[in-house]
Amino acid sequence: MADHSPTALNRRRGLLIVLSSPSGAGKSTISRKLMESDPTITMSISATTRGMREGEVADVDYHFVDDARFQQMVDDDEFAEWAYVFEHRYGSPKEPIKEALKDGRDTLFDIDWQGTQQLEYAFRTDLVRIFILPPSMAELERRLADRGTDDAEVIRFRMDRAAAEIGHWAEYDYVLINDDVEKCTRAVQAIVAAERLRRERQPYLLGFVRELVERPN
Repeated sequence: MADHSPTALNRRRGLLIVLSSPSGAGKSTISRKLMESDPTITMSISATTRGMREGEVADVDYHFVDDARFQQMVDDDEFAEWAYVFEHRYGSPKEPIKEALKDGRDTLFDIDWQGTQQLEYAFRTDLVRIFILPPSMAELERRLADRGTDDAEVIRFRMDRAAAEIGHWAEYDYVLINDDVEKCTRAVQAIVAAERLRRERQPYLLGFVRELVERPN
């Protein structure tokens, strides 16, 4: 007899969770809080051509590669998605994503709309797309300035880019306004919980229901 115990029923296919937002809208904070509240969710480790920053660890924060190696990975079709971001290339290796889906592990992606479109093409039924909006452009600019990491010229560039990124909000499954980071994080948690329970993500239900109705009284 097939194993239809609660443990078996929980062996669902993994979920790919995309959080996108303009820089400064809060997706990094929400991503961190989401993973802290649910250690079963892991962040996808991207390959990048940018240099390592202070405090970063190779193959933990990013896979740091040179331009030649990144291009070879593109040519060998090793990425599920990749894009230029602020003059550097970033990409999500395909094989770890496939392994996580098969093993029922959920993966979080901090990528822009370009990467999301490519990921949708490759893994549509496994993907949940969430876009985070700032409460206002003035508040977004204030947050960027308060970080203290960018000069005025860089902030202007990020604000121009933000307007273009926000234009893609309607391409996402869920759109949240981050006027309160705790409330927005709870909304993301609720989305993830609901998506995990979708019928098509619980493949063992078919066998369970069949056996349930065929079982003799």
